[in-house]
Amino acid sequence: MASGKLMEPIAPIDPKNQRFPYCIVWTPLPLISWLFPPIGHMGIATSEGVIYDFGGPYYIAEDRMTFGKPTRYYQLSPARVQALDWDKAVQDANEEYRKRMHNLCCDNCHSHVAFALNKMHYRGKQSWNMFILGVETFFFGSFVSFVGFLKTWVPFLVLMGFIIGMSMMAKTTN
Repeated sequence: MASGKLMEPIAPIDPKNQRFPYCIVWTPLPLISWLFPPIGHMGIATSEGVIYDFGGPYYIAEDRMTFGKPTRYYQLSPARVQALDWDKAVQDANEEYRKRMHNLCCDNCHSHVAFALNKMHYRGKQSWNMFILGVETFFFGSFVSFVGFLKTWVPFLVLMGFIIGMSMMAKTTN
């Protein structure tokens, strides 16, 4: 079921104003992303680019991601929606997740985004999950800017440099 918005041009990505139409957005999680950069916090934006994310128990953040500005985005095509209108599916996911307890491993921000994509039958699928979203966003998403790239990778590289440096120092003292 195509949205009437499909005939309209898609608004441009506007990182300065945090507008990411038809996008999955991602930002690093402190400590967790420092150890494993592909793991982070995810949200989904409406056709107008307003971001929603499941930020904690019974809480959906609107227009401001819970863990900071997006560093990556993965723009999807509204033409691949096969059931509900994009915005209706996002709102349904928001309503559902406002009733849910957050669970870091099993029912989290990635699950919220998967719920929306499953409701709209994005790409004809109803099997979106945390793993698929994480992989697709990591491999097909774009960095918002070079600073976004740095925010994602520098903590990991500094930590790995420290670990390797300490390991080399320990071997030298033996």
